[in-house]
Amino acid sequence: MTEPTTNADIEAVMQRASLAAAVFTELDQAQTDRIVRAVFEVGFNHRVRLAKLAAEETGLGKWQDKVIKNVLGTQLVYDDIKHLKTVGIVNEDPITGIVEIAQPMGPILAIIPITNPTSTTLFKILICLKSRNPIILSPSRKARRCVAETARLCYEAALAADAPEDCIQWLPDGSREQTQVLMSHRRLALILATGGSGLVQSAYSSGTPTLGVGAGNVPVFIEASADVAFAVAQIMTSKLFDYGTVCASEQAVVVERAVAPQVEAEFRKRGAVFLDAAGVTKLETVAIDAKTGQMNSAVVGQSATTIARLAGLDVPTDTQMLMAPLPGVGKEYPLSGEVLAPILAYYVVEDFDRAVNVCIDLNFHGGIGHTASLFSNDEAKIQRFAMLMNAGRILVNQPSAQGAVGGLFNMLNPSLTLGCGTGGKNITTDNVSARHLLNIQRIARRRVNNRLAQFDQAKYLDESFDTTALEQQFNRNW
Repeated sequence: MTEPTTNADIEAVMQRASLAAAVFTELDQAQTDRIVRAVFEVGFNHRVRLAKLAAEETGLGKWQDKVIKNVLGTQLVYDDIKHLKTVGIVNEDPITGIVEIAQPMGPILAIIPITNPTSTTLFKILICLKSRNPIILSPSRKARRCVAETARLCYEAALAADAPEDCIQWLPDGSREQTQVLMSHRRLALILATGGSGLVQSAYSSGTPTLGVGAGNVPVFIEASADVAFAVAQIMTSKLFDYGTVCASEQAVVVERAVAPQVEAEFRKRGAVFLDAAGVTKLETVAIDAKTGQMNSAVVGQSATTIARLAGLDVPTDTQMLMAPLPGVGKEYPLSGEVLAPILAYYVVEDFDRAVNVCIDLNFHGGIGHTASLFSNDEAKIQRFAMLMNAGRILVNQPSAQGAVGGLFNMLNPSLTLGCGTGGKNITTDNVSARHLLNIQRIARRRVNNRLAQFDQAKYLDESFDTTALEQQFNRNW
């Protein structure tokens, strides 16, 4: 593939994508599903090799966990969408007379993050092909080789199943300049933006419709009725998964004082180290960029011992997690924000109400609309917690990283693009999937509203005719 370096090259990419979009409109459901299955199979069969490529190139996380991410992006996503109707009539209601017809959107630009490069590529390719939309991949420059190899495998499999030429394209350079030009291209139908806040903001500012994500400063509350040993084990499983690179992983643990000793003992049993005030300060200096207030890329996806060494902390060689007890939430407490690494802020509070308030503060300090987690066996408190949190996903008694992406510990749609609603400046709180990539036409057949047909419409012109009279009139008609 020729590397696009000029606006003319970008124009050629869009021209090829537009031609592929035209061919896609001619495919029926069976042809579409055959292409999707072929791509799923090649992605799944290369899950281990692609995971190793991603770990080697990015230097983040653990390749073994990236294999599971690739399984999510292929098998779980395919199982979720394989029976979805995406061509022609997808719904017909004889009572209302409304018929829904699915149409593809057109070329889609998919931004791929460094944290989940191959799995996000596989996921986005599958949902775009299922909805008959050509995809153009723009990877992080630090993950372009593994993304290119993933895309190449998928493209060859798609072509072998009679997919349109250029239905999958990728930018080998992955530069921000190329991506910016593509974002605002007149022929681009949609942007699937997964990545850093700056890039997502650029996508929303481009003038092109965008399905984006938000930051995930996820609080997890261990409520007094919880099974503490189970809760801690689940949190460790989640936060250590690929060394915390999933944006839905827990960022802060909030504990009621009554169970705090038990919680801390369980964490220590599993290799967590609780830092003193001096240790927290040292950790802050390497985990957070003092100028931007954002996480330092040097700690993202690294082990706890590696981070401790960078911070000059003396911890046991088998340390799995760094716990940072904090007295508050906000800019003056840098570790109360999102850090995609085996680091957890830690809060002990007096009761349920204060715990919820801390979780709300954490949520508003960089995670609005994303995810909140709760371990509890008190249904009333579970519902109260959910009502008070501004989060698209309220996860109960499950690991947050694996729970939020869906399909593993719950029945949420498996996805690697997690909407955060209007709180996170997104259009949806859904786990984004193929159904979000369709334009739905509606045939509306004539159906007379009998309530209005039997009503003296002239009365609407009488200013004294109010809602009480309207209701009485309707009740007489019915």
